[in-house]
Amino acid sequence: MADYTLNTTKPGQMLARGVCRLLRGHGYVSVEEFVPTRGLRVDVLGLGPKSELWVIECKSSRADFQTDRKWQGYLAWCDRYFWAVDQDFPADLLPEGTGLMIADAYDAEIIRMAPEHKLAAARRKMMIHKFATHAARRLHSLRDPGVSAFCLPDAPAD
Repeated sequence: MADYTLNTTKPGQMLARGVCRLLRGHGYVSVEEFVPTRGLRVDVLGLGPKSELWVIECKSSRADFQTDRKWQGYLAWCDRYFWAVDQDFPADLLPEGTGLMIADAYDAEIIRMAPEHKLAAARRKMMIHKFATHAARRLHSLRDPGVSAFCLPDAPAD
């Protein structure tokens, strides 16, 4: 689980913290470092009050963005896709047709709303189940740190 003491937290984790705070203010719950399917790990997955799913990728630098080759694979797992960057990031590098958030360790702001691409009902159901399982396991590991050795692996996706 991410440690948010600002001295030891990586820049992308600080952006994720601000994003999660923004989502909470909009009635969403969120998890970090979520794996929708093998080979993909999203920085933040938000689940909204109407079961909408948002993926937010946090990019702390130009190099971080330019080395990301998997982001288009995330589009099939959400209703809306966003980038979260700090105020100094060259936002003109980010692809058209994606959302944009400006974030720091304390908050975030939606600058450009992502276009909506509704998930199919079966995929949405599976993602919400995985979200709940992921969140419950994370909570359990906080309450009982030694339990991870006894946890079953996540069920395979699709």
